[in-house]
Amino acid sequence: MSLASPIILAADLVLELYGWVLIAMIVFSWLHAFGVVNSRNQAVATIGDVLYRLTEPVLRPIRRFLPNLGGLDLSPIVVFLAIFIIRQYLHILARW
Repeated sequence: MSLASPIILAADLVLELYGWVLIAMIVFSWLHAFGVVNSRNQAVATIGDVLYRLTEPVLRPIRRFLPNLGGLDLSPIVVFLAIFIIRQYLHILARW
């Protein structure tokens, strides 16, 4: 096992966790959009704010390049694709 393997595994874990944060943001945005959660509740507002702050710096630049499709946001799909490609590359590096 080389010295790079723990670093590669840590990067892979961070990317996997970010993917789950992205999924949580998607689900939360749907719940908020359909009025399932009360955004005036302090706990709900805090969760939404944390998810927004974690995902928006990555999603915002991607939204500038994607066409405007009204209420349909495809930027999370682009991020998931990028995470998948980077993780596959990291797995190749870890085996090498």
